[in-house]
Amino acid sequence: MVSVSLCMIVKNEEDVLGRCLESVSGLVDEIIIVDTGSTDRTREIAARFTEKVFDFPWRDDFSAARNESFSHASMDYCMWLDADDVILEEDRRAFLRLKETLDPTVSVVMAPYHTGFDEGGRVTFSYYRERLIKNRTGMRWAGAVHEAVTPVGKVLYGEFAVAHRKTRPSDPDRNLRIYQAQLAAGTELEPRQQFYYGRELYYHRRWEEALEVFERFLAEDRGWVENNIDACCHCAYCHKELGHDQAELSSLFRTFSYDRPRAEVCCELGHSFLRREQYRQAAYWYALALTCSRDDRRGGFVSADCYGYLPCIQLCLCYSRLGDQKRAETFNELAAACKPDAPAVLHNRAVFQSLSAEPEESPASLRH
Repeated sequence: MVSVSLCMIVKNEEDVLGRCLESVSGLVDEIIIVDTGSTDRTREIAARFTEKVFDFPWRDDFSAARNESFSHASMDYCMWLDADDVILEEDRRAFLRLKETLDPTVSVVMAPYHTGFDEGGRVTFSYYRERLIKNRTGMRWAGAVHEAVTPVGKVLYGEFAVAHRKTRPSDPDRNLRIYQAQLAAGTELEPRQQFYYGRELYYHRRWEEALEVFERFLAEDRGWVENNIDACCHCAYCHKELGHDQAELSSLFRTFSYDRPRAEVCCELGHSFLRREQYRQAAYWYALALTCSRDDRRGGFVSADCYGYLPCIQLCLCYSRLGDQKRAETFNELAAACKPDAPAVLHNRAVFQSLSAEPEESPASLRH
């Protein structure tokens, strides 16, 4: 069985650190905590789980801090977690199975990172991350923000997932400040960092600036295909906010030049036509979304609802607006197969029942 060092960087995480470390109890062979300047009870909580707590002055560089944490590891593999991450019971079992069977020639284990959840706790947003990195192989974190390790050697896709369970908002301006400080110092952002800089501008509602960054990123043609597709989508979001309807559609169609249609993009196209009350066109794209196969291992961001629930609930709305209530009801029940307790499903079902009892009632109250 391979051994694993858990390597974490923390700062003022007293509300979540204990929960995180409890969730990995019995899974890892060593815990390394690098504290970047906590002023609360973080170090006290960390000390309950490990003696290996180290100080590292924060310098606006997540990679530097993560590389520091890895430098203290003594086991076969290094695993990283954020303080507001947890490994749930089913995933704990999968992790132990992996440890027992992992081929030591594997350099990197990729694992799903679940970061979005619906009201029922179902995963709505996820993507694969490099989760276990073989120690002492020279692989290092890169990027001051949105840091990553470039895998080399043999890569394995693991079955265990990590759940990101935030309890409070983080500083919304931190990442943008770091990027802007780098640019002010004359640092040229490499493609991945340029992509994420555009996203930070978008989050801050700086639509024109975000568009400029994304368009330059795409024009340079040095990005990873999944980032290219996402950049096109964010160009569409910016154009939407700026009222550029045709440019919004063009940006979404541009994604098809990089790879086959993604359900996420088809749903965006459906929503764009739905806003224009072009229900047949919207229905076409939502129906196409249902034919798209889901492939999490491609590495991009995956919105799980786009591969079933969302297209069905939107097709229910489209066909209701087109006057085909029977077909609308069929799609509502298909949505129910994905999420039986979804508020929209339950509301729509009640509307259909009332329509059968009172034909004169308008279907306009159907939700989407």
